[in-house]
Amino acid sequence: MSLAPRAVLVHRRTEYEELVARHGTHGQAAFFLSSRGRSISEVVERHGRTRQALREVAAAVPLTWRSSQVERADLDRFLFGPEDVVVVVGQDGLVANTAKYLTGQPVVGIDTDPGRNPGILVRHRCADTAALLRTASTGGQTEDLTMVEAVADDTQRLLALNEIYLGPPGHQTARYRLGPDGEQGPGEAQASSGVLVGTGTGATGWLRSLWLERGSTVRLPAPCDRRLLWFVREAWPSPATGTSRVAGELESEQGLRLTVESDRMTVFGDGMEADSLQLTWGQSVRLGIAATSLRLLT
Repeated sequence: MSLAPRAVLVHRRTEYEELVARHGTHGQAAFFLSSRGRSISEVVERHGRTRQALREVAAAVPLTWRSSQVERADLDRFLFGPEDVVVVVGQDGLVANTAKYLTGQPVVGIDTDPGRNPGILVRHRCADTAALLRTASTGGQTEDLTMVEAVADDTQRLLALNEIYLGPPGHQTARYRLGPDGEQGPGEAQASSGVLVGTGTGATGWLRSLWLERGSTVRLPAPCDRRLLWFVREAWPSPATGTSRVAGELESEQGLRLTVESDRMTVFGDGMEADSLQLTWGQSVRLGIAATSLRLLT
């Protein structure tokens, strides 16, 4: 007998919860903000709207379904199942944070603060949850958003929806060799503040910033395009390092290979540095289009 569908509600701690966790009590958090000319009331109001949205979404799950909730900080320890429908309740960034842990499950994005969030990935309202869950469980229309992956030579693997960044763990200079995957030779020796490889979904954020800064003439990819762009950040020319390979694009079956020549480099996706790959001198990593896509309900 097949299992009933499970709605997995993904959320994150609110700004108010973060403040209270840091300062101990509501009163101390309020004093901290007021001493800086800020009021805690706006943070409390947003907290209330977010919690109410989570309650409404939870109440909309059909009684015949199973249900579970997971906080963003626990995503790397949560086991998603093939029968899950993932409901992200929060901001656009929370969808990206969740995507790397999925293997094709449909995702519904619920905007908890319409008008404040761009709503690019959290496209729906709480009141539509019940209908959206029915649609998702019957194979409703989704957009397959392209993802980027990093695969290290020791089989470590990292997925991201927006971008993957490779760079030094602090403010040091990263040293490495860079070139197309499969190219004969070690690649160009470079020294920089890191390398960014991004998708069409990420083309509204960090990737776009670099694209504009360079005045690039390469067309930015759309979210469903099977194409990536990459940029080297602040490459430094010297007698031992070059700058001839500082930008490019990757299509299906193409890869970018980086070989570490620093004591350590970190690789993380979508701003989640706590969940990263750590590479040491001599290790290599391949960047390219992931076989997995994010199935976002339209």
